[in-house]
Amino acid sequence: MISEKIKLAGVVGAGGAGFPTHIKANSKVEFVLANGAECEPLIHKDYELMLHFSAEIIRGMKLLIESTSAKKGYFGIKEKNAAAIELIQNEIKDSSIEMTQLGDFYPAGDEYELVYAATKRLIPPAGLPLNVGCVVNNVESLYNISKANEGIPVTEKFVCIAGAVKHPSTFFAPIGTTFRELIKHAGGTTANDFAVYVGGVMMGKLTFDLDEVVTKTTAGLIILPKNHYLIKRKNQPEENFARIGKSACDQCSYCTEFCPRYLLGYDVQPHKVMRSLQFTKTGAEVWNQMAELCCACGLCTLYSCPEDLFPKEACDNSKKEMRLQGTKFTQTKPVKVHPMKDGRHVQLKQLMQKLQLKDYDVHTPFNPNKLETEQVKILLKQHVGEKAEPVVATGDRVKKDQLVARVPEGKLGANIHASITGMVTHVTDEYIKISC
Repeated sequence: MISEKIKLAGVVGAGGAGFPTHIKANSKVEFVLANGAECEPLIHKDYELMLHFSAEIIRGMKLLIESTSAKKGYFGIKEKNAAAIELIQNEIKDSSIEMTQLGDFYPAGDEYELVYAATKRLIPPAGLPLNVGCVVNNVESLYNISKANEGIPVTEKFVCIAGAVKHPSTFFAPIGTTFRELIKHAGGTTANDFAVYVGGVMMGKLTFDLDEVVTKTTAGLIILPKNHYLIKRKNQPEENFARIGKSACDQCSYCTEFCPRYLLGYDVQPHKVMRSLQFTKTGAEVWNQMAELCCACGLCTLYSCPEDLFPKEACDNSKKEMRLQGTKFTQTKPVKVHPMKDGRHVQLKQLMQKLQLKDYDVHTPFNPNKLETEQVKILLKQHVGEKAEPVVATGDRVKKDQLVARVPEGKLGANIHASITGMVTHVTDEYIKISC
């Protein structure tokens, strides 16, 4: 049974939070959607994967269609990626999968956007694609499903290294490899003093620690000089975000008017969340609820706001506050697409211009030479759910692909496998280290 093979192989969502894929494979739905519409500026790993591994991706998609008893599949991809579209179409070979071509806007890869574009169905507020008969998987997850069907577990991650590096490129790296080694494999940096965005500048995190490691959800690294606009903007105390917003927000509402979820018909109103910064308690309980359905895409903070304020971060804090208070917002009005939705798409080129990234917008070709490493640090929690529990001990010899940690019985999670052959040198509650 393919769902069991997926579980044994430890496949998780490769393009987001890492939801265990075997759960989706056990669902019964009408439609399976492949998400190849990556839209983080400078990240091109899905495009390269589609160019070089289209057969595996479509094989994985068809296995998922069969597993879920879906009546149809939709393949979401940007219309600009003509070479990948041709390869994918050549692999489909029948009418079971239909192409859904999208514009080059941000965030075209959001699953709410993709479900609507493909099926014209609107996911309920705070709901899942499953609520409208859909399952959505990133193309790398589909590639991993194909491999799982052959008994090959997830031990490598397809990553894109871009920005201030000598050879921007895309390649496979063993899970647990340090960021330092990824950058070295891309030729090293072109900046002496730099910082790293993990996963992208819009929804990723900023780090200065090159000893952090690759997980099953690491899409790539964007390396930027420390004096870059985005680094200086992000690398400041969090209390500054609210303080500046409280003093400078003039309630222009651009953050709301360009919000992708608001334009789809969800009650997300960042300008009202910003308004709550100007109150102590009065009104806070009301306006903070306008953040509940925010998808944290970052467009309001990094593009829409003419004052360069931080509406996304205000929404993040509001959601945390509501969780602490046990407050849950429920949208009562029907979800209805805004009539100006298509006219307010933020084109990716336009976004990169605003973010001062145009100089780094280059091809990141697939490098078939896999990164070799002598040590990996494999985290036990790389997925939604519970940590995997180690099944090896310090001093054990393990082979690549061998199970080293498994999800507890009856719990949500994913198995973890050795990404290199070697000796287990450390086993903790957080990670397993293996050295050649």
